[in-house]
Amino acid sequence: MELFPGAGDKAVPVKITVIRGNNLVGKECSLLNYVRAEFNGMVLGDSQKLDVAVDQGVDYNFTCSFECSDAVHTLDDVAHKPVILTVMEILPKEKKQKEEKTAILGQAVVDLLPLLHGQCSFSSTVILHPTTGSPVETAFQESSSKPSLDVVICVPEPLLSGLQLSDSNLLMVTVETAYSVPEVWLPASGSGAPSSYVAALPIPLTAEKEQVLMFSNGILKVGGEREAVGRPRKWPMRSLLAPGAHFIPGVFIEGEPTDMVYGDLTSIEDRDFRNDAETNKKRVCWDTERRCFLDAGGVACLTRRIAENRLLPVEVMRSLQVGVTKGGKAGKDKDLVISLLAVIGNILTNICFNSLLRTRRNVSILKESIGALPNQCRERAPSSVGSCKMAPSKVFDGSHKGSKESKESPKKVSMYADSRTYIIIEIALEKSLVPKRPPEELAKRVRELIPARPPFPHRPAGAERAVQEYQAQVASVVGQVLEQYQQLFGPAFEPGGVPLDPTTQEQRKTQLLGELNYSGKYFAFKEQMKYSVVRIVREKMLRTEAFSDPQQLQAFLSQLYVFLVDEMHVALNKTLSVDSQEAQPRPLLDCAQLLHFAKEAQLNQDYQLATQYYQERLSRDRANPAHWFDYGVFYMMTADYQKADECFHYALSFSSCTVLLVMSGVLAEMDGRKKDAETFFEGATCVDPSNVMAWTLFGEINSVNPAHKQASVSPPPPPPHTHTHVCFYNLMGPRKTKLHMAQRALAHEVLSPEGGLSSSYHLALARLHLLRAEYGSAEYNLKEALKDSFQDPDLWALYGHLHYLTGEYGKAQNCYERTLDFVTDTAETHPVFLRLGSIYLQNGEFEQAKTTYLRACISTPSCLTWLGLGIACYRLGQLTEAEDALTEANTLNNENAEVWGYLSLVCLQSGRRLEAEQSYKYALKLNLQEPVLCEIKALQDEVGFGNPCF
Repeated sequence: MELFPGAGDKAVPVKITVIRGNNLVGKECSLLNYVRAEFNGMVLGDSQKLDVAVDQGVDYNFTCSFECSDAVHTLDDVAHKPVILTVMEILPKEKKQKEEKTAILGQAVVDLLPLLHGQCSFSSTVILHPTTGSPVETAFQESSSKPSLDVVICVPEPLLSGLQLSDSNLLMVTVETAYSVPEVWLPASGSGAPSSYVAALPIPLTAEKEQVLMFSNGILKVGGEREAVGRPRKWPMRSLLAPGAHFIPGVFIEGEPTDMVYGDLTSIEDRDFRNDAETNKKRVCWDTERRCFLDAGGVACLTRRIAENRLLPVEVMRSLQVGVTKGGKAGKDKDLVISLLAVIGNILTNICFNSLLRTRRNVSILKESIGALPNQCRERAPSSVGSCKMAPSKVFDGSHKGSKESKESPKKVSMYADSRTYIIIEIALEKSLVPKRPPEELAKRVRELIPARPPFPHRPAGAERAVQEYQAQVASVVGQVLEQYQQLFGPAFEPGGVPLDPTTQEQRKTQLLGELNYSGKYFAFKEQMKYSVVRIVREKMLRTEAFSDPQQLQAFLSQLYVFLVDEMHVALNKTLSVDSQEAQPRPLLDCAQLLHFAKEAQLNQDYQLATQYYQERLSRDRANPAHWFDYGVFYMMTADYQKADECFHYALSFSSCTVLLVMSGVLAEMDGRKKDAETFFEGATCVDPSNVMAWTLFGEINSVNPAHKQASVSPPPPPPHTHTHVCFYNLMGPRKTKLHMAQRALAHEVLSPEGGLSSSYHLALARLHLLRAEYGSAEYNLKEALKDSFQDPDLWALYGHLHYLTGEYGKAQNCYERTLDFVTDTAETHPVFLRLGSIYLQNGEFEQAKTTYLRACISTPSCLTWLGLGIACYRLGQLTEAEDALTEANTLNNENAEVWGYLSLVCLQSGRRLEAEQSYKYALKLNLQEPVLCEIKALQDEVGFGNPCF
């Protein structure tokens, strides 16, 4: 694979046109000058010599070009090397002068990065930076109008096609500053030779070789002040440029908060030392940025290498420039080479998921040398201003002895540990290596997310309510009378029974009344109807006082009797008529939502609430085998295997599917009923002969009981690339079946030719250890699985659950955030949303918590997601949205004490006394826990209402 391919197989010419020079100043009144263009160490051409008056613009209209190809000027050269434009002044000839002399007025640089973004042309006005002693230098400092050049860059076609542009990437490495450097970094006293510091680090861009990035001309500074924030970054070839031109236009080093920096010395305890080191102690500054162009193959290679090895060595050396002795001979090299290793494991992990990363790392000894670095330094091409010369290093030339270095290593390690030297390196990618989910457009108002529901049924009051209560009592009494009638004459209505004689109807009526009087039910019915009749007299007839006139009393009783009989007929018609049955209101929650809420309660270990949801599903449809199956799985999670077996048997009475037979067989094996287990597993293979899981369990039983093995039964070959034992564990392991069966299955997976130590094996084993609460072993297997499948969201989600269960909420937060950033969703996003949102609430990051719970309410809404959203909105002071979210949470579950508690807080903040008191009473009734309860009482004392207790 080629390192930096160009724009396809053909070379693409890049045309540079210098149109005009502005505000140029020379030594004389007139200015005879020309422009020289250079790129990648090659002179592209000189413009014609123009003689113009000072303070006038110079129209160069000079065009030159170079070809971008795989051979000479690659796309990587375009990424990190600018076009150098040098303005040369031709000085007047003196007497007896044969050749004309020239003076460099200044240099300008043009960044070609827009070409790698797909642009075919762009124009730029670049500042002309003067050289030392140039006439432009004085004008540059005194005049507000800086000397500049107008330049146009164009190509006939894009350097990258649309596909290449989407698959490629741009890696930017910036070496900033090494702080608190030890004394050995300082030049030897009395040497007098200037020294420079060079940093080098290898970046794996291809499978064949590593690209060594060089950062030269590090400057040693004494303490006394901090490095300026917003200082410009420098080109990696800064020694080739005039002073001031080595800065990359428009690119600056911005200060990052400590919590945004990865690596060491980022805790609160290290803050004082870091402030002192960055202010008072000696340092070496580079502030240099190196860009690397990565094609699709380079991106894949870098991603793979990061997954395989997460250590990145950083080499720093100090070199003394070779001087010239009085005799004209070069003196011996007295260079001192200092190696250090920055273990940047977090960098290479996080850079896969983040496009920007800054790190601080303690230094250590780098035992491996990079032999190509001196050669790269010596091969730098000359420029119009100067060239970089670096003496070869004795260490890199291979003249050092390994034994000597090994003896000095402990001393060097102690030296760096005592000084606590650290270096700041920034690694940035234009696009993250792992595709990230684009930001979602969340609803601006919570109310927009609440689903539309039919209005609550009308609740009658007053006279209407009294009449309805009377009709309900009539219907109740009629039902009991019909039940008594069926007990007396029920055999006549059965098939084959003797029909009742119509002539004996009065006799049956007398017998029914006698039975009701004898049993006392008649008087009970009168007492049952009395209260509803009294309500009608008071509410409907508006009579609350006794009658003094007997005639008025009789007239009222007649009116009341007629009304009661009419309403009785209405009630009888509703009760006994099939056509007049009222439609039952649709349940607020469907069976899928009930299952979702039940699993959520399981996640929070609220097994009583989960049982209620499972029983509610069964009450909706008891003939659905899936309802019984889920209920049985729940009992297996709670280790109530007898009830789980009953649920699976109920499910089998409705449907003999494979998974029910398998689960029944597992329970039979756990109960010691080997023969029944074999029967269930064999039945599963008969129902679905191609089911790998059933054959796997059947084989497991036969391997334990050789006497029951049936030679006549042979399983079908599994599908290609199917890990049968891992599939078995994935079904059985998470449901807390007998763990030794899962162990046997995973052991077979290791021995299987198609299996082995794959990422799926490590994932299944990690789940097994997690069930056993063996968190150390689970973490080890998750790390092994991530080496091969670091883009698997299920792995990162399980890794986050592991950290969450062990109380490492910061690490859990990082894992959950990566899980949600993947383009593909994890199998279960709901636990990730809930736990990540709770971490944000604990840390006081309420905006992030609101966003997380909003996403949860969109994808998997529940009472807890709406509650979390309501809490986040309340903490942000958004009372209206908080009330909307809490109201929706209360609609889904009106027995959550925390929901009532926060509703009371919202009402207290809004000044609504009645609602605050009602919500507070419900919260106390449901046993609200202490933290929220204390907050409510404190707010009640502040506002002066909300607590109805004396």
